[in-house]
Amino acid sequence: MYLIGEALIGDGAELAHIDLLIGDKNGPVGIAFANSLSQLSAGHTPLLAVVRPNLLTKPATLVIPKVTLKSGAQVTQMFGPVQAAVAKAVADCVEEGVFAGQDLNDLVILASAFLNPEAKDFNRIYRYNYGAVKLALNRAFEQFPDEKTLIHEKDRAAHAVMGFKVPRLWDPPYLQVALDIVDLGKLRSVLTALPENDHLIIEAGTPLIKKFGLNVISEIRAIKPNAFIVADMKILDTGNLEARMAADASADAVVVSGLGPASTIEKAISEARKTGIYSVIDMLNVDDPVSLIKSLKVKPDIVELHRAIDAESSAHAWGNINDMKAAAGGKLLVATAGGIRVPVVKEALKSGADILVVGRAITASKDVHHAAEEFLEQLNKEEIDQFRIMTDF
Repeated sequence: MYLIGEALIGDGAELAHIDLLIGDKNGPVGIAFANSLSQLSAGHTPLLAVVRPNLLTKPATLVIPKVTLKSGAQVTQMFGPVQAAVAKAVADCVEEGVFAGQDLNDLVILASAFLNPEAKDFNRIYRYNYGAVKLALNRAFEQFPDEKTLIHEKDRAAHAVMGFKVPRLWDPPYLQVALDIVDLGKLRSVLTALPENDHLIIEAGTPLIKKFGLNVISEIRAIKPNAFIVADMKILDTGNLEARMAADASADAVVVSGLGPASTIEKAISEARKTGIYSVIDMLNVDDPVSLIKSLKVKPDIVELHRAIDAESSAHAWGNINDMKAAAGGKLLVATAGGIRVPVVKEALKSGADILVVGRAITASKDVHHAAEEFLEQLNKEEIDQFRIMTDF
């Protein structure tokens, strides 16, 4: 047996995080158990989990502190509520049948426990660690998560301790506000007025980047730290370098021009994938977007059907969005840009658009917040809870 479990329970300084291994005494987990118990490390002394003094829990469980214990108070917490919680959780799992069919004397458990130096409440420390151990044990035997759950959840929840979200575009449609602004005061004013909404994307427009460089993304993050930010660089050359530059500037997506050489487009897409950001092909003036997508060895995440500002008197060309998605293997978001107004939103969505790119209709409005809300209302999407981090599976 070689099972792995993990769980996080609670909040504040007393938050508990448990990583554990379950295995046979004569296997790799058993060897690690013996080595951990016999090869001590200052500040990380492992301790056997006991329900009370002289009553070892079964299967035998070793509690390993993740954080260096530097004070007497920490040592007391680890040898008190943490140790008791781990031991009791294991014993209760035995009673509840989690180990059904197993010989408890043949198994050992390694449980790494996090203990914040600022934790003070013994009751919370005990309860959170107890819950985390029970959850981790059950998950280990269930081999949680399965592939389906992993793929479903990976873009939906934020890490509890990281402190910010890395938004992903898993629930279209979205409104993308194009900030083609060349005045920092106006930029800050518009950003401040935009509503907080999980279906709102912010685009650092080409004029904005040309004037202030990619550092302007930091200006946007200062006001909208959790926003999904697109760097509209319209890359035409050095695709891998410029895509990397966008990622290093903390952009969530980078735009490459569909007029660039195929090698440039492919290098930009590949580099975006390496760095974990989205790749966007702007199809402005591209005669046959479907053929271009089919010809690429690597496919983009997003295609933008772009009617130029200077050509907004022409009709909206939604293109054959379904054919584009088929050419990309079905996993493609399609954005439409250029003179989008509230009355055409439903038509664009009906045509298959996933992202509506709107610029001056919002940024030049007398009431930016209200204008953005009008577009968001047309999307008819509920807010997403991207901070689901606990046990809601």
